[in-house]
Order: sequence, then C-alpha cells, then structure tokens
Amino acid sequence: MDNHRNLIVAIALSFLLLVGWNSAMDYFYPQPDAPAAGKVDTPTEQAATADDASQAEATQHTRTGGLVDPELRALEKADLKTALASADRLPIDGPRVAGSINLKGGVLDDVVLKDHMEGTGKDSQPVRLFSPNGTPAQQFAQFGWVGSNLKVPGPDTLWQADGKALTVTTPVTLSWDNGEGLVFRIRYAIDDNYMFTATQSVANTGANPVVLQPFGLVNRTSRTASQDLWIAHSGPIGVFGDAADYDVDYDDVDEAGRVTPEGRTSWAGFTDIYWLAALVPQDATAPETTFRALGDETYRADMIYQPETIAPGQAMTRTSRLYAGAKESVVLDSYEDAGLQKFGLAIDWGWFRWFEKPFLWLLRNIYELVGNFGIAIMILTLIVRGAMFPVAQKGFASMASMKAIQPKMKAIQEKHKDDKQLQQQKIMELYKTEKVNPVAGCLPMLLQIPVFFALYKVLVLGIEMRHREFLWIKDLAAPDPANLANALSLVGIQVPQFLMIVFGLGVLAVMLGFTMWLTFKLNPSAMDPMQQQIFNIMPWILMFVMAPFAAGLLLYWVTSNVLTLAQQKYLYSKHPQMRAMIEEEKAKKAAEAAAKAG
Repeated sequence: MDNHRNLIVAIALSFLLLVGWNSAMDYFYPQPDAPAAGKVDTPTEQAATADDASQAEATQHTRTGGLVDPELRALEKADLKTALASADRLPIDGPRVAGSINLKGGVLDDVVLKDHMEGTGKDSQPVRLFSPNGTPAQQFAQFGWVGSNLKVPGPDTLWQADGKALTVTTPVTLSWDNGEGLVFRIRYAIDDNYMFTATQSVANTGANPVVLQPFGLVNRTSRTASQDLWIAHSGPIGVFGDAADYDVDYDDVDEAGRVTPEGRTSWAGFTDIYWLAALVPQDATAPETTFRALGDETYRADMIYQPETIAPGQAMTRTSRLYAGAKESVVLDSYEDAGLQKFGLAIDWGWFRWFEKPFLWLLRNIYELVGNFGIAIMILTLIVRGAMFPVAQKGFASMASMKAIQPKMKAIQEKHKDDKQLQQQKIMELYKTEKVNPVAGCLPMLLQIPVFFALYKVLVLGIEMRHREFLWIKDLAAPDPANLANALSLVGIQVPQFLMIVFGLGVLAVMLGFTMWLTFKLNPSAMDPMQQQIFNIMPWILMFVMAPFAAGLLLYWVTSNVLTLAQQKYLYSKHPQMRAMIEEEKAKKAAEAAAKAG
C-alpha cells in the first residue's frame, strides 16, 4: 500500500515539474534566437519569444539579444535607412567589420559583423552591433574632450576627414579647428579582427595654456540585450584591478544611477552572450570608469582620463582602443596574449574555465578535421568516455566486489545489530580484508557531473556553436526544431502555448529518454519495486526537462548514453557473476512482491 502511495506522489510531483518547467527555463536557461524578420517563423520560436500577459509592459529578451518587438524592428529598419543615407558618413571596410563613421560628431555608430549572420536563412543579414543614436537599437562609441570655458567638439560638430574610407591599410584622421587656437584630431585605425584604435590629439596654437580631459564612451540600449542568465552575464562588464566583474547588471545601474567600479581599468563596456563593445585605455594610465543610467532603457560606459595642461605651441595625445565584435575565444585570447589583461574573461566561463576552454579547443580542432560540429560533439563524447573508461571499469569492479560481500555484510549487521559502532568497525575491516572501496562505484558519475556542466557552458557560451548545422538541425546552440508543433505549423495548425511542453518535444529529447531508460534497465543496482518504478519514470521526465536545452547538448547526452550501454554490456561480459547476482536478486524481489500482493 505504501509503495502505491509513494508512486502516486512521485507521479504527481513529476507532473508539477513538467507544468512549471517552462517558467523556470525562461529564467535560467537559454532559448532559441529571435528571428531577424518581422515575424516569428515556428511555434518553437514563438514559445521562446511570446509575451505573457504579466510581462506585457516589460522588454522581452532572447538568448542572443536583439529587438523582439515587431514594431520596434520595423522602426529600426526605417530609422537606419534614413540615418545611413546621410552624406556625412565615412565608410568602414575591415576584414571582419563594415559600416561607417558619422562625421557629424565623429561617432562610430554603424558597425556590422561580416562573419556572423542574424539568422540561418539564405536572406539573412550580417549581425548589426552598432546603430545610430536615437534608433530603437542604438549602440555607438564616441571619443572627445571635456574642458572648462573651452569650445570643444560635441555631437553636432562636423569633422573633416583626410581619407575616403577606413580600412586596415588606410587609417583615417578626423580634424576640427575650434577657431580659438585649438585643433582637435581623432585618428581611427582598425586591425584584422574587431579592434579599433582611436588616437586623440589636441594642438594648442593659441597664446594661453588650456586644460583638457580626453574621454571615450559606449552608449547602448538594454532593449537589445541578451538574457542575463546565471551562467551567462549580460550587461556592464570589465576588468578592474585584477578581477573581471560580472556582478553589475542593468537593474543595478538603474537603481544606483551611477556605478564606479574600484580598481584600475584594464577594459570596460557592455556585453551580450555573443557580442562585446569594450573600451581599452592607454597603457600606464588610470582613467575613471563609470556606468550610468540615462533613462528610457539607455546606458553609458564612460572612460575619462585625468586633466592635462597643454601649453601654447604644445600638443597632447591619448590613444584608446575599442573592441566592437564577436566574443570569439581565440580572438579574445590573442589580445590577452598581446598584453590586454584578462580579455579572454569577456566570456563568462566561471569557475570551471580551466576545464571548459580545453573542451572548446578540442571541439574546434575536431571540427577542423571532420567539417561538422555535430560529428565533432559525438567524437568529443567518445574521447571523454574513453578517457573515463578505466575509472568506470574500476567502479564497476568495485560494485561487483560489493555485491560479492553482501552476505558477509548482512551477517555482521545481524550479529552486531545492538552495537552500531562495533558493527561499523567490523564492516570497515571487511572492506579492508576484501580490498573493496565502497565509494568507487560512485566515482564515474561524480566525474561525469563537471564534464557535463563544462560542456553545457561551452555549448551555451561558445559562439563557435552558433548556427552550426547537423542533419536536420540548423543551429546546435538552439533547441531541436524537429518537433510536432513545428510540423503542424507547416500545414497551418498552431499549437496552443500550454501544449508546447508536449508538442514541442524534439527528436533528440525522445532519443535521450529512450537511451536513458535502456541504461537504467542495465543498471547494476538491484532495487526494490518502488525504486524500480521511479527509475522507470525518471528518463521520461528528464526527456521533457531537457527538451528546451541546446540541441548540441542533447546530442552529447544521447551519444553518451549509447556509449554507456556499450560499456555496460562489455563490463557485464567481463564480470558475468555480477549479472547473475543481479538477476537472482531481481527474481527474489519480484517473488517477494508477488507474495505480498497475493
């Protein structure tokens, strides 16, 4: 009777888990990308971007960021067309970025990334990182000066350029004469990746000394921010002192109005899960860095140098850098190797980065050999399981030894049932005599936990996984699209949101549940009927729980389960007495259960 009651409770709890899982997933885990076009293409994407009634007034955010509201996307398109049609623009044509500099204000406000597309369709456009001030998706960088009782360049200043385009081989210098004895210049250069260099100089041709403070800023809206997840920071970021700071988000800046991190600034700016805009000060300087809330979901990161006096006939120069691009681990690490402190930590690897980065390195190298990230994940799984096989073999052998000494343990427990301390002492002596480690059987599972979590973070954070295809999957970093809801949408049938937990179940999730069920069936632990019922249910619960995760992660887990099945078959063949004991105990348990039922 108790077993039946416990089973009903377990099923009820499982049902509550399934019903509440969507809400938890919205907060803790990544969702599919929002499409670049004005409509959401599939029910899976609709589920990821749907506005709940309780959230109608809040800005919606997707895993990778960008405008979600269709009206704002349409307005952004119209505003961009107007802003970029201005004749006061200087083209940017780098190897990996394109766009333009607005000569009115000397602002870097038009940057797109040539190697990264917004979606997976043939008509998809390059990812737009910077948009002009006043557009719904505004994000831009500006360099200038602060001076008291001086005429300094501002947002309406029209700069003169000495070139026709900014390229790797042709830096461009913008100049402006304030008519009062000061000539301001900004020399822009760009490297082979995403790093701009801004050299600010002022020549004093007047009769009096002047005091000026150079500054750099990045301005952006949080409407385009990616979700701020517990494993993936989105918002203000930087290295101050000797540590990377992921603790400040947009809400913190709103609440404080102004946040000034402590410690010398190595770099600072704003991050999304895949994109970064960061200012880098000149070496051996100590500018003040501040994050400010400007209202209307707009924020600014300021980097202001100390005041300097420029005597007549003298000049002052400050060189800053701006990273505006993708958070590619190899690129970030290359800048760090060149002296930019902890720039690789722009990716929020967390505590396990020494474990995660080798996984990413191995994945990249396998991909270069096989040409497909799905196959690379499967090969990586094989390598990891192969490396762990000796541990698993020892653990399995330990479990076999534990089973073999069960009669002796029961005899000790019965003999010393009134003296628990002596009972434990005798059992420990038995372990020592029989050379059995009671915890060795748990070691493979314990080792699998950090491996699984590390790979999970790699698949979520690594931009290398974005938009990678495998069979029917167009993006291994997003959930599996092969589900009944998407199939029904092709014939005009839209699945209600509350049924998505069932109809949104993908092929990989079903394979995960089935292969996990098979591994539990081969589990070397003899369980009572109640435990057996729970273990029979658990794979199917996890099938629903894991369905919204990245398809690449499910592919890893399915492959791991298949390898586990093969491993268990092999180990049972090496320890036939283990299988015989298990079957004997299962038969005994079944007979006892039948006798009670009768």
